Amino acid sequence: MTLAPERTRPTPANSRLSVTSAEPRPQRPEFKKSGRPNPAAHLTPEQIEEIGRELDVIRAEVMDSRGAGDAAYIRRVIKTQRYLEMGSRAALLFSGVKYKGVRPMWWLGTAGLSVAKILENMEIGHNVMHGQWDWMRDPKIHSTAWEWDHASPASQWKHSHNEIHHMFTNVLGRDNDLGYGILRVDQDQRWSLFYLFQPVWHVANALLFEYSIAAYDLELGGYLAKKKRMSEEDKAKFHQDAQLTLAKIKAQMTKDYVVHPALSAATFTGSPRHTFTANVVANLVRNVWSNTVIICGHFPPGIETFEKTSIEGETRGEWYLRQMLGSGNIHGSKAMHLMTGNLSHQIEHHLFPDMPSNRYSQIAPKIRDLMERNDLKYVSGSLAKQVGGVYWKVVELSLPPKREGTTRRATILRAAKKALGGKGGQGRRY
Repeated sequence: MTLAPERTRPTPANSRLSVTSAEPRPQRPEFKKSGRPNPAAHLTPEQIEEIGRELDVIRAEVMDSRGAGDAAYIRRVIKTQRYLEMGSRAALLFSGVKYKGVRPMWWLGTAGLSVAKILENMEIGHNVMHGQWDWMRDPKIHSTAWEWDHASPASQWKHSHNEIHHMFTNVLGRDNDLGYGILRVDQDQRWSLFYLFQPVWHVANALLFEYSIAAYDLELGGYLAKKKRMSEEDKAKFHQDAQLTLAKIKAQMTKDYVVHPALSAATFTGSPRHTFTANVVANLVRNVWSNTVIICGHFPPGIETFEKTSIEGETRGEWYLRQMLGSGNIHGSKAMHLMTGNLSHQIEHHLFPDMPSNRYSQIAPKIRDLMERNDLKYVSGSLAKQVGGVYWKVVELSLPPKREGTTRRATILRAAKKALGGKGGQGRRY
């Protein structure tokens, strides 16, 4: 099999964009509509397009140098993940064995299975489905063929994530990943009474993350909100997608909660109950970890959001600029980068979503230097700092914004009266 890379192509998110605009681009305003400072106001349109050209050069250098070393990397990760999963499931066949009051094989099998599921979702599944390894022309590691260990069908995830989220990163009203429709994570998002309880929604979303993503990819919320106004054709399409999602969930649950516990029951040393709980714990660990990595790349303090009007006629340089300002990194060890699927390099990933993930660490210093030279904030911090920042925002932004002449308590009471059918909050925007 030939491993020579294909010729460099624009990323899917960039393919709709021109390198430059036919019309002169306006200077960015000093402030956003909300009154907050615009972090790119100091850049001229010409400077923004020069940033785009410099990023195109960085991208081309990496994409044109892909080869056997990169192919060996992803095959090694896949092989390690599969051996780890098989070994962990084999250990769980002995989960019923006790030694000094402890079930060592349960702990060993659960820990190994948790890591295997994280690797499969993050460094393998997510990145393969981005097309990062399509250049290898290996049908077993191709974005069109990969189906991952997750409740959401690959086809639906690729649409909502690759085609929508990456194209409209952090654009209010266009990027549904911005809070997943249940969280207010930016001051420019309008507050409603629903967000008052978002610390609870946030924890529940983390624990059940794969099912939340499945519902999100299915656009379940939009269907329920628009059902009465939808055409019969659109309803039929939704029901078809829903059947696909339910079939995927059924297959995942059968594998983890029926087949493998049953295999344990067939041995003298296994325990179906303990194998069942091991799978529950492994899935919870994977869900919480995946959620943690993703929120740290999108919601920490310092990450920007954008108005829909700001992307009208957007050029590739402006799209690149939005990715840099709308993403954040986590710094840490090589092991941590691997376990995050290299999404700890979220800025680099959003700039080049189809670049092999093992190359993000190589270009990160160049991206940081480029941003610092142009007086743009390169958001990065430790895992603890980024997680803490997000959780602070989730709690702080669950409350309405402070307004002169009123209190947050009064705003909440007016919203509650309105929700209960009273007149106290009629017509009030928060």
